[in-house]
Amino acid sequence: MKKPSLNRARVKKLRRITNQINKLASQMAALSDGQLKDYTRKFRQRLQDGESLDSLLVEAFAVVREADRRVLGMFPYDVQVMGGIALYQGNIVEMKTGEGKTLTATMPLYLNGLSGDGAMLVTPNEYLAYRDGTEMGQVYEWLGLTCRVGFAAPGAKEFTTKDKRAAYGADITYTTNAALGFDYLFDNLATNVKNKFMRDFNYAIVDEADAVLLDSAVMPLVISGSPRVQSTWLGVADEFIYTLKQDEEYKYDKEDHAVWFTDSGHNVMSRYFAVKDPFNGHHTELLRATNLALKAHRLFERDKDYVVDQDNQVELLDTANGRVMEGMKLQAGQHQAIEMKEQAEISPDTRTLASITYQNLFRKFKKLSGMTGTGKVAEKEFIETYYDRVIQIPTNRPVARVDLPDKVYTTLPEKLMASLQEVLRLHKIGRPILLVTANVEVSEIYSELLLQQKIPHSVLNAKNAAKEAAIIAEAGQKGAVTVATTMAGRGTDIKLGPGVKELGGLAVIGTEKMASKRIDQQLQGRAGRQGDPGTSQFYVSLEDHVVIKHGARWLQKYYKKRRRQMDPAHPKEITTAKFRRAIAQAQEASDSADRQQRRKSLEMDESAQIQRQLIIGERNRLLYGEKVDLDLPAILRAEFTRFFTTHPQLTVDQLVRYILDNVTYQYFDRPTTLALTDQATVVNYLMKIAQAELARKQASFANAEEENDFYRIVVLKAIDECWVEEIDGLTQLQTIVASRSTAQRNPLYEYHKEALRSYNAMRHDLYHRITRHLLMSTIDINKKGEKQIYFV
Repeated sequence: MKKPSLNRARVKKLRRITNQINKLASQMAALSDGQLKDYTRKFRQRLQDGESLDSLLVEAFAVVREADRRVLGMFPYDVQVMGGIALYQGNIVEMKTGEGKTLTATMPLYLNGLSGDGAMLVTPNEYLAYRDGTEMGQVYEWLGLTCRVGFAAPGAKEFTTKDKRAAYGADITYTTNAALGFDYLFDNLATNVKNKFMRDFNYAIVDEADAVLLDSAVMPLVISGSPRVQSTWLGVADEFIYTLKQDEEYKYDKEDHAVWFTDSGHNVMSRYFAVKDPFNGHHTELLRATNLALKAHRLFERDKDYVVDQDNQVELLDTANGRVMEGMKLQAGQHQAIEMKEQAEISPDTRTLASITYQNLFRKFKKLSGMTGTGKVAEKEFIETYYDRVIQIPTNRPVARVDLPDKVYTTLPEKLMASLQEVLRLHKIGRPILLVTANVEVSEIYSELLLQQKIPHSVLNAKNAAKEAAIIAEAGQKGAVTVATTMAGRGTDIKLGPGVKELGGLAVIGTEKMASKRIDQQLQGRAGRQGDPGTSQFYVSLEDHVVIKHGARWLQKYYKKRRRQMDPAHPKEITTAKFRRAIAQAQEASDSADRQQRRKSLEMDESAQIQRQLIIGERNRLLYGEKVDLDLPAILRAEFTRFFTTHPQLTVDQLVRYILDNVTYQYFDRPTTLALTDQATVVNYLMKIAQAELARKQASFANAEEENDFYRIVVLKAIDECWVEEIDGLTQLQTIVASRSTAQRNPLYEYHKEALRSYNAMRHDLYHRITRHLLMSTIDINKKGEKQIYFV
């Protein structure tokens, strides 16, 4: 007898709980509005009396289900209730497109919102977060819970700290992953309790979980500031790259996505810049600028990795979905090198003030769940990274979509022509078409081809994302042709117009196999919602990115041998199953490489995460603690000892300079008779001066509370300055250690070793900064009679 699958067993348990909820449906329907609303008060009272959220699940879900019907006119299907239960239990829930994930989330959000500790729904899209937050928020508010959106409403000028405190203090919060991440970083940069607005993370549902938790996982969220001095080599280094020849002055490895100068290239560099030896240690800025310029020209492609917007600014693209990554910039001067390449406005090269990856951000929630249409294929990674299993929820109606076999061609022009012929055929009979490309550049090529054929169409890519909702709303109408990147309206349904079902429904045409099978499945899911008919088909060539980078060598040999024999006007399809298998294997290799990159990123970020937790913990103790526990004599003595040990041949001038720079301006006596070779003597001398300076400051405080606040501000400033230097250094370090693999060293080991050394150095620097801020600061009284602290 065949053993039932694990997923089937899980679904069976969910169905049993759903049946219990169904039994309460008529009872809830018979209640008046007031009686139904009163359940919120009763639930909260029961929680205060010691009951658990688990014990309330059946009743709470029945209440929300009825509230959804009364407020929104939508009564959740059984499969939506099952999805809600799985979300409440902390799972990644796979529900197909059009199955109503938005309504599904109302049930677990309400139940977790009852606790008063907060429940969040996080989406990758502001439009969807605001739409769902305002629409579904009606249900929560009707039931007596508070619901807020975690960013400014469209058209609003600002979102203040007070607004953020209200949003994150609400029972239920709808926000985006970017807004949540940056708010977390800003909250942990607050210098006083008044500027903090977040509480501990409790429960979250991540919509489009695969996109947020996997595809965007390795891109760190970075808050930048304190601009560096802009390099003067940017322009001339960019011009230099145009003089170079590939394979002579530099090598480009397309497979490993790497580029480097050859010995001949370094010789050309020496002559071009009239530098005898660029490696003598005096030309590091030149080497940095030329390397960044070379990478900008060969590793970053316009309309694939970034776009240049109407304001002449370079904006990065999310390669997984083609969306602009708002506020994101490449670090270590790479963004500025790309801006110079494009002759765009050069932005400041800033240092990192705070940083975190989505992986570590979402692992902070006590309970994390997610919704996606394509999660099962990545279940192992969800378990390893987030400790979440994936549960597939059955569809409300059987899927009627037909996924047709891939069509394979040798060359790109053949594939373009074949897919265009299919578009013409489908358009002639009136079927709506969603033509999906891997990047902006290819979407615009298809747009040009369609214009030549006089076929009206819409284009959805990063350059017109603002029109996304309107474009998707029309994509299912009879005769509609929509060209889109993989962003393709995730989170919004493509509803079929009148007469379209009879024609066969929406036709999804993928113009190449994407980097991950999940993305292919997402695109297929745009058709066939709620039992509608539809088809999907992919057109592939041996010139596609995934095939070139991850395909077997024999595929490239075949391509090189046959490419000149092909006639684009008469595309010849490769029908051998061997080719389809090889392309599928290339996609699997691409998926595997991306998984390895995410795992490497998580492991690499471990040192920064540990340090970040220590720093945040110390800052919170300072912010929320009544008394600052500071052993001043020990800190001062440790700093003065460090000074002495780093000056083995200490002179009077060095000692005086140190005192004037770090201890006090009120110093006039030159210690000509002091035994400068004796550590105890020098340290005690500095302690005496420091204690006199501290005594002067202490005399200006009206009470112990003022003195305590002074110490708190001093230590916070020192910690923040040290952490800015540390996190900026760790960001640079990740780039540097990658090159150590060429010396047969483990980059991960090298990174953690250097990170530990850097952390220990930061601790010494902390004592130095505390000493300096403590002793060199000035306390003044302004016109309002308030005391203010000025730091040197």
